[in-house]
Amino acid sequence: MNLYPIETGNFKLDGGAMFGVVPKALWQRTNPADANNMIDLAARCLLIEDGNRLILIDTGMGNKQSEKFFGYYHLWGDHTLEKSLARYGFHKNDITDVFMTHLHFDHCGGSIQWNKDRTGYEPAFKNAKFWTNKNHWQWATQPNRREKASFLKENLWPMEESGQLHFMPLSNSDFINNSNLGIDVFLADGHTEKQMIPLISYKGKTIAFMADLLPTVGHLPLPYVMGYDTRPLLTLDEKEKFLNQAADQNYYLFLEHDAHNEIITVQHTEKGVRLKRTFKTTDIFN
Repeated sequence: MNLYPIETGNFKLDGGAMFGVVPKALWQRTNPADANNMIDLAARCLLIEDGNRLILIDTGMGNKQSEKFFGYYHLWGDHTLEKSLARYGFHKNDITDVFMTHLHFDHCGGSIQWNKDRTGYEPAFKNAKFWTNKNHWQWATQPNRREKASFLKENLWPMEESGQLHFMPLSNSDFINNSNLGIDVFLADGHTEKQMIPLISYKGKTIAFMADLLPTVGHLPLPYVMGYDTRPLLTLDEKEKFLNQAADQNYYLFLEHDAHNEIITVQHTEKGVRLKRTFKTTDIFN
């Protein structure tokens, strides 16, 4: 098995929204804001090469939205999904599976693109299966008013219409053991219904792709919960459970949204689970 970080593009969001009720005086120590209160974020995805399968976890925002839409997110840097795949010798047509942690636009927007004549949309990965779960698909396609702006129809319906959409089987627990893709999955409902956190066994290590359960290093303290979470009190419990397990079992936490920290480990302290070490992906994946 080989793992590759896929940088799909950097953006900015309001720091207050990213940290909810936590005062700026606290969160700006780890996530400094610019003059407009915006903090740096990444859309760092993960490619798994396992035998004849190429599994891409999340796909970033994509590039099909309007200039006005992207203007809200202050894109910066020169990363793209295509360039990042090409860096490792791959093309979008090589991808066999796209695993979507959840269907907010910054996690699945790159899954769908304009068709050739720009009259409609089509899957960006024409040979891939797109993986979500039934509960989250229903949540996304019949969205609540709070999340409606995050679930874009153009990101969703082309997956189903193409016949490439597939569902992970759910269990009665918060884990899916050895899913359809040969990886374990932790299910978290605080941010959105049935967000899927994949855990990959790699060279004796467990790599956890943290998605929005832990957006950045600055979100390690339990009360540091995003204003975007639909059930923040549930996020507190899910973070506590997962981070305790991560500290106990020395998980390597792959951070999707931290623009400046790629992988971390955590440890138990008197203040709770806190940062132990930071790593570049090249430290772990080579």
